[in-house]
Amino acid sequence: MSASIEARGVGIQFHFDRQRRVLSPTLARVRRGGPEPWALRGVELSVEPGEGVAFVGPTGSGKTTLLRLLGGILAPDEGSLAVRGRVGALLSPQAGLLGLLTGRENAELLGVLVGMSPREARGAVGPIREASGLGDSFELPVSSYSEGMRARLGFAVAVQRHVDLLLLDEVHEAVDHEFRAVVAERVREVREGGGIVVAAGHDHAVLETMCDRAVWMESGAVARDGAFRDVVDTYVKP
Repeated sequence: MSASIEARGVGIQFHFDRQRRVLSPTLARVRRGGPEPWALRGVELSVEPGEGVAFVGPTGSGKTTLLRLLGGILAPDEGSLAVRGRVGALLSPQAGLLGLLTGRENAELLGVLVGMSPREARGAVGPIREASGLGDSFELPVSSYSEGMRARLGFAVAVQRHVDLLLLDEVHEAVDHEFRAVVAERVREVREGGGIVVAAGHDHAVLETMCDRAVWMESGAVARDGAFRDVVDTYVKP
């Protein structure tokens, strides 16, 4: 299956729950009157098979929210969004990991959460251990892991199955130089296989090794979309 992304006028609002002191998507909000903040609005984006796209921009510009929409974690409040292909996502080094469980136990649990049968998840534990490069630490509780070790484990699980669309949110920035080469190789395989890679972060040098196109997000909207170096040079220009 070829991957593709098509977003037309996409927007999503968040409601500030004063009782719980958190921002929540409008899917679960109760209207209390007054304007609600738009995390994204008017987003236009089209991505074709084989592309590597980097989301750049300041903190709070909407990069992570847009990745969560692409991953199906959130749904837009307006506009249309069509994502084609099997998604593999790692949107946080902490995503889905339980500190009291070992790396092995987390690998099996996460395998089920990403769509494997229990039997498939058990069979994938060995390859996940090898792919993560955690060695003996794989048998230790995840609470003892550094952020980079957690990112290694999460990434190894996310790419165990064939994916057409790989989503990464600053995860590649949390891992060490050695494992970045593993991430880069998997990115290359996905793109050469007709898949799509979308990565967000602030380390532009690392992003450029994976992506040839950049989307500059600013205040919940696309400020510029084009060749990676052209967009990033404009964004960082004093």
